[in-house]
Amino acid sequence: MKRLCLIGLILAFIVSCKDDDEQIITQCEIPTNLSVSSISDVSATISWENTNDSQNVKIEYGIAGFLPGSGSIIEATQNSAIISGLNADTSYDFYVQAICATDNVSMNSVAGSFNTNSSPVNPEFLPNLSQLNLFTGNMADLTLSTNVFKYDLITPLFTDYAHKLRLIALPQGQAMEYDGEGFPIFPNGTVISKTFYYNLDETNLSLGKKIIETRVLIRVNGAWTIGNYVWNEAQTDAVLDENEHTVPISWVNEAGEAMSTNYIVPAANDCTKCHSNAGNVVAIGPKVRNMNFEVDGVNQLQKFIDAGHLTEAPSVDAMAVLPNWQDDTLPLESRSRAYFDVNCAHCHSPGGFCEIQSTLDLRFEIDFNDTKIYERRNSINNRMIAYNPGFSMPFIGTTMVHSEGYALIKAFLDTL
Repeated sequence: MKRLCLIGLILAFIVSCKDDDEQIITQCEIPTNLSVSSISDVSATISWENTNDSQNVKIEYGIAGFLPGSGSIIEATQNSAIISGLNADTSYDFYVQAICATDNVSMNSVAGSFNTNSSPVNPEFLPNLSQLNLFTGNMADLTLSTNVFKYDLITPLFTDYAHKLRLIALPQGQAMEYDGEGFPIFPNGTVISKTFYYNLDETNLSLGKKIIETRVLIRVNGAWTIGNYVWNEAQTDAVLDENEHTVPISWVNEAGEAMSTNYIVPAANDCTKCHSNAGNVVAIGPKVRNMNFEVDGVNQLQKFIDAGHLTEAPSVDAMAVLPNWQDDTLPLESRSRAYFDVNCAHCHSPGGFCEIQSTLDLRFEIDFNDTKIYERRNSINNRMIAYNPGFSMPFIGTTMVHSEGYALIKAFLDTL
């Protein structure tokens, strides 16, 4: 009898163990192979692999480096999800956790990471410069949006020794089209901007800079529209403003000399005096011949071609080059003509602001005998030798003599 009882207990124990084995919970596996696609300025699609029977997951995301448990959470029932409401130009981390049951969840996956894109440039004149999305982050840093690109000029316009940050923003998927040595054909929706600033001390750039204005051209229906943004004292933004402003500015130049001037931000009607020809608003600087040179060891136009910004162009060697006005290895006449072309020809040319008042035609491509430089050489000298508002040249945009520019022109005039 005792033996039968013992056998019964053993059988009961075996059956009991078997029942316990059947109730063992399968471990919820961690999602793997995280990936990110369709990244925009405000959203991203994330994907993963989930080998569990249940496809329920929890996604936690936040600014790169956030601690799990402190981020934002969304849930999904497939192998991908869209995270929206993100900030542009921002780095994010995310984790995916499988939910096999209420009381059976996996550990977090390894961290996935992505960076959101810059916000698209807005091709319209909005109240604040920041709304155009030309810059990202702290406005005073002038950090370029990824949707704009910088351009430089081999012979630039003089504006009281101010530095200029020149930018072009093209509509997505479109490009400038080569159209000879002058201006390329810009598509509608193009934004060209030029930001004027001074380094407070050219011998110690760590002391910072003062940004004064950002001038903007926007291509609308085959024509340029023009506007000007004036920066606030805090350097946090600039406001669309049609009025003239005088801004006192002091700085130390590269020679260590103290400099100062009352910088004049032009009124809207003054902007159009220089930026107009035959009644149409025009650009001044970004002609192909004035951009055809090396910047940081690479030909600038070739860089534009390689990036898809400039199409239908021949080789850069076949494109015209405007002389560098500071290159003293070049002939004095060609350097002077280049300086005239950039600083003066927008007014002193057919259709320009001074067409009626002056016989000069200072375009670089014009034969010298047709420019009337020889006939007007004394007048040119008198208007450049000293600053006299309403008389000296350039008529708008300067409050002082460009000493180096005048020295070049004077040397050339003395040879005539």
